[in-house]
Amino acid sequence: MDLKAPDRETIRILIIDDERTLRESCASILSAEGYQISVSGRGDEALQMIRRLDPDIVLLDLYLPDVSGLDLLQEAMRLYPARLVIVMTGKASVESSIEVLRAGAWSYLPKPFSAVHLNVLIGRAAHSVMVARETLQQQSGQGAAGHSERITLLGKSESFTRAIHAARRVAATDASVFISGESGTGKELIAQFIHQNSRRSSREMVAINSAAMPETLLESEMFGHVEGAFSGAIRDKKGLLEAAHGGTLFLDEINEMPLAVQAKLLRVIQDGVVRRLGSIAVDAVVDVRIIAATNQDPNEAVRLGKLRKDLNYRLCVFPIEIPPLRDRPEDIAMLAEHYLGVFWEKHRVGERLPVLSGDAVTTLCQWPWHGNVRELRNAMEHTVVMLPTGADTVEPQILPLQDPARPRNGDDPVTGIYPLHTDYHSAREILLSDFEQTYLRTIVKRANGNLSDAARIAGVDRTTLYRLMEKHDFRKRDLIAAARS
Repeated sequence: MDLKAPDRETIRILIIDDERTLRESCASILSAEGYQISVSGRGDEALQMIRRLDPDIVLLDLYLPDVSGLDLLQEAMRLYPARLVIVMTGKASVESSIEVLRAGAWSYLPKPFSAVHLNVLIGRAAHSVMVARETLQQQSGQGAAGHSERITLLGKSESFTRAIHAARRVAATDASVFISGESGTGKELIAQFIHQNSRRSSREMVAINSAAMPETLLESEMFGHVEGAFSGAIRDKKGLLEAAHGGTLFLDEINEMPLAVQAKLLRVIQDGVVRRLGSIAVDAVVDVRIIAATNQDPNEAVRLGKLRKDLNYRLCVFPIEIPPLRDRPEDIAMLAEHYLGVFWEKHRVGERLPVLSGDAVTTLCQWPWHGNVRELRNAMEHTVVMLPTGADTVEPQILPLQDPARPRNGDDPVTGIYPLHTDYHSAREILLSDFEQTYLRTIVKRANGNLSDAARIAGVDRTTLYRLMEKHDFRKRDLIAAARS
């Protein structure tokens, strides 16, 4: 959506600053762009103007003589959470920027600033307003039918319920979110839930796994490149940041992103402009919401030098921690029954759905689930495939929670290896997945953890190897560590 003059004319902006010269200068600059402008020099009248005018964007000075700008921000966000508030201050600091962003501010504008900087920032905010309007119109048109495909987060434990509540609360804002949790806990699902319940849900959520690509490829995928930027760059290409314009960019395993790429990403977050690989010009202005995720403590990643401190400040405006499955055993039976139904419908169409026996539930709840929800999901799919036709209950013996060296279906080496109780395509998919995972581990071990040598042994290029790792959620660090142990 390009913000044309008719679009700008529908955007209402309130400027609140006790410095008359500054507020009139800002008003003049933004009026010339076609926005509807109102101004206020006092905090006490500003809240009344917010109530009366219902502005789309508020440009707010942090230090007002009669009231704290932070208090005004918090009150405005409490009453009107959909408003975009940009906080201005001449006393910029990391601490104050984090404080206002966590209070709900859309962005932070240090003084002094240029007319160009102001126009770019307001343009991004106005674009976000237009996307939110578009989303609201689409949701109104969809009615009840629009909710059938909505993501449902399953869990009744206190720790998981707390995470869901936090995700629901932050979804309505444009704040950056940093999701932490062990591999397999469902960080991307939480990110999808936040996006789906946000003002940006009519646009795309673009996901990228920072651990699955070498630095040059990751930089090209994120920022795009121009023709001739490197060998094989035969034409200009837009990056994922441009593809996510108006929507959400999900950065998985952000702590695995090379520091040079982190620095370039920080510039995009701060200024909203993208410079493609090999370009000397600004190629695009983007408006994206960033949701990052890591399986490490972000502060520990900063301490270890894996995550830039300034990038962590910008991303960790609203942290959400997803608890491991072993810490919420009351959710295991619910999740197992859910995935049993999902995969039964996929693999055993027309057959009567069995139920989990009491012993099976006990076994599931006692399992350590080092792979978390992903491991449980895979276990239930395997169970659905291997369960004999006509079985009314799922018993512990059929669950793939035994020593992997033993056949998984009694002592029969054939049915213990091959999924014979499902259709050909599903059986082939399961066996191919097992083969690819085993093959990856084997060749990386043969190459002593050197991924270039592993690709050469496999007869594929590094890109193919990385894509295979991403498909099976293998992190480079873990593969290399396992190979050298």
